[in-house]
Amino acid sequence: MADRNGGWDFHLRTLSSSARDSNFSGDPASDPSLLQSVKRLYELCKAENSEDLIARVYPQINKLFQRAMASLSQSNTSYGLLLLAILQFFLDFGDIVLHDADTSLRTFFKSCLSREFADPVVAEATLDFLNTYKKKLLHTFPSLLPEFFPLLLKLIAWNGEKLKKSFITIFPGLIATGSFLPLFPSLMDLPVLVVALEKVERSSGSLIGSSIASIQKSTAPEMLLALMDEAYTGSTIGDGGADSESEDNNTIDVADPLFLDLLKDENDGLAERHWNSPGMTAALAAITNPQSERLKQALHIAPRLLDVYFAIALREVNDSLICALVPLLMSRISKIFPDKTFSYEVQKRLLGFMLAAFQRSPNFVAVLKKPIVDRLGEAYDSPAKTELALQLCWAIGEHGGGGGSHKDAARELFESLELLLYENLSSSRLGLRQDLAVGSNGDTSRKSSQARLLCFVITAIAKLATYHRELLPRARVSLGKVARSRISDGRVWRRARDYLGLMSEPAICISVLGPLQPSDEHMQSPGVVNWSEGCTKMNTHVPFHILGEQEGPPFHDFSFTDILPGR
Repeated sequence: MADRNGGWDFHLRTLSSSARDSNFSGDPASDPSLLQSVKRLYELCKAENSEDLIARVYPQINKLFQRAMASLSQSNTSYGLLLLAILQFFLDFGDIVLHDADTSLRTFFKSCLSREFADPVVAEATLDFLNTYKKKLLHTFPSLLPEFFPLLLKLIAWNGEKLKKSFITIFPGLIATGSFLPLFPSLMDLPVLVVALEKVERSSGSLIGSSIASIQKSTAPEMLLALMDEAYTGSTIGDGGADSESEDNNTIDVADPLFLDLLKDENDGLAERHWNSPGMTAALAAITNPQSERLKQALHIAPRLLDVYFAIALREVNDSLICALVPLLMSRISKIFPDKTFSYEVQKRLLGFMLAAFQRSPNFVAVLKKPIVDRLGEAYDSPAKTELALQLCWAIGEHGGGGGSHKDAARELFESLELLLYENLSSSRLGLRQDLAVGSNGDTSRKSSQARLLCFVITAIAKLATYHRELLPRARVSLGKVARSRISDGRVWRRARDYLGLMSEPAICISVLGPLQPSDEHMQSPGVVNWSEGCTKMNTHVPFHILGEQEGPPFHDFSFTDILPGR
């Protein structure tokens, strides 16, 4: 007991003396004994569980916190570990001393972590602290982590794989109603954030101890001169000119909107990412050089974070937010950091989530009719947009244009599919005619991809007309034109003829091409035929694959006598 009393009394005197000693009052973190005293006092309070002891320690701890925050901006000493130890005391004993830790936590993020996120020791200690108090933070301060998710992303962007496990553990806490949408582009652009941070380090020195916010707001004469030079000569800020010996001529303009958005510390809502801006051009130019180890790690971590983000979205987020996310996803499908492996991994996840969202809420197809139609019109722009158009065609057909209650939307989507189909039949835009010679492997690949797009469009038209039967006459006309066309790829016209054949047998057509989840009692489940046009009724599973083995007339002329044994 005497040792305990002597211990806490010694550490309490250490804190008190630091308040009186002018050598330490200006820069508390310069005294390493203060951190040990704070930790020891916390341990003693925890072990004794004495309210009297906690009440005696708290004033000195609080005074030390306030003094540290006041001197932080003028100090070159790291304050992160000291402030985390103090915050630990506030969180565990705040109820006893009536201390609201919300202000203290936000002050730590704004004033300390924004300056020290690049310090690996502080970054690791911060994530350990957040994981230790994750439940308390999410319950008592639910808006804290979502508000500062841009700053927390800097921790993983700069420190990489070393902190991946602990960051993923805390990552779900970053997702809330106000951060769900803004978080998506930030995850997509995690590699670009790394490039931006590396460029800031090369142009402004170490990131430890200097706030990027102050760099952004700098009004130094050289920055003003650089802005004037850019205005009159068109050069980019940081451009060393033709005689520059620097190997990095792609310094990002700190006045560029992309730069300001990427390096912010707080969530200020959904901002447009300026992918055509000079800042983005400079950032993407970095991939022509050997990638840094930090960038390689970010390219590996970002898809994993997207996995967690999408899993939480499908499990916990409401339909309104998911419906708002899907158009953002569509717009970003071709705006991805252009690393081949990274682009493939991210696009695969974006398309998978989009289809899962449509599966969860088929009415999204009708609600998002406008962006879907726009994306179908961009099917030729790039391979990524072509793949997006393919998946949208599948979703339109699979979910009946949004369902039976969205007939107007289904008609407009049908017209867009018709337009896409007729454009390819009436011109050589896709190069699928027989008289077009294949000049290279690139042409062969392009023709194969475009034939695949046509097959998806044909299937979507057939499925949409099967769901909304008032569209059947137009569908027969469209598919008839394809079946009679001279398209070199046989998969296209064969598929059109097969669907025409199915349409002549409505019961079978609904079974094969009907929706996965029937919307009313008149539509049977897939694979089950309600045959009521003969003398008797029967429900049966018909092996339609055997129809493909028939020889002779076109497949749309089949009847049941072709597959049933004769008597």
